[in-house]
Amino acid sequence: GFTDHVALGNEEWNPWDADEKNELAASQQRYEANLKMIKYARSHLEQTSLRVQIWGKAAIGLYLWQHIFGGHLEPADVIAQWREGSQNAGKTYFSFLTGPSVVPGYFSVEAEHVVLVLNGREPAKIAYATQWLHYAQTLMETRKIQHVAVVLLGNEQCNNAWIQPYLKRNGGFVNLLFVTYDYAFVNEEDIFQWPLGVATYRNFPVVEPSWSMLHEPRSYLCNFLGTVYKNSSRETLIKILKQDGLDKLCWIAAREQWQPQETNESFKNYQDALLQSDLTLCPVGINTECYRIYEACSYGSLPIIEDVMTPGDCGNSSAYHSAPLQLLKTMGAPFIFIKNWKELPAILEKEKKMSLQEKIQRRKKLLEWYRNFKAWMRQKFINILENSFLPSDKE
Repeated sequence: GFTDHVALGNEEWNPWDADEKNELAASQQRYEANLKMIKYARSHLEQTSLRVQIWGKAAIGLYLWQHIFGGHLEPADVIAQWREGSQNAGKTYFSFLTGPSVVPGYFSVEAEHVVLVLNGREPAKIAYATQWLHYAQTLMETRKIQHVAVVLLGNEQCNNAWIQPYLKRNGGFVNLLFVTYDYAFVNEEDIFQWPLGVATYRNFPVVEPSWSMLHEPRSYLCNFLGTVYKNSSRETLIKILKQDGLDKLCWIAAREQWQPQETNESFKNYQDALLQSDLTLCPVGINTECYRIYEACSYGSLPIIEDVMTPGDCGNSSAYHSAPLQLLKTMGAPFIFIKNWKELPAILEKEKKMSLQEKIQRRKKLLEWYRNFKAWMRQKFINILENSFLPSDKE
């Protein structure tokens, strides 16, 4: 254009010269200031940030990642050999790996801090878990990683003695242990109780509350779909329901044999039962805590929990006044706790008289509590890792 022509023809003449120079200097300063800020932020980030890799080698890892962290996995296909996801939370960048292809030595360790999710429910699982611990120990010894935390699906009778020698407090290398059930060694210092969650090994989904889930009337007062063990309180429960004809008002499907894998149809029935009943009956199994409690919460069906200690080595009631289910009780779970199924008929009578409006309020309260519970567990988990793994100012 014209100005270009003038500028080219007469290098000396530029009416905007002084302004331009000032502007250039100012923008140069801004650029340098921004650069400094970015450099500072980066170095500051490097000082305070953690990179944590979670190795999900037990189904409970999916509850941690998808339900508590709200994280996603690629590919979405649940039977994929390798699935991964990542997210920033707090001062930490988390990455999550799971699937049969995640094998010691055959994937890249991309963080100095590792959370190992393991199954310690029975001897065969413990043998497998031990291989992973030995792998992590080798990485520690060769300075490839600095810290290890374990999230453990514990034994239902709390016989977790095998993990003890691996803990730092006992001369091992594991800094932190998050363990399911009311394990007597939980101390809120390096051993923490962790929720059992939903049965992710049966692909129980992350459920988003819908308008109809909250507001529509449900066809059944209560539900119980499950295995009835001989001479158990579950037998008592079924008898009580049949005695008063209450089984007609509830969705009851009892079987005598436990089935680890649901058929598509039985799983759909189970989810429908949770969605279609106001109350979910949770009789004790091998442990008081069961997947059903969390699955009922997902669908806004209030758990009625048989609040008794099961046999074994889990936190004894004399020392732990709130055992069993200490974690849920501490978090103020709005459930109905009963000591005996004989209390059930009176509860169901009261239920019959409740208005839909009251039930809607109760569902809202339950779903809200469950959302907060997961958010609180996520925050607690992050805080514990950061407090333990980040170098403190004192050091």
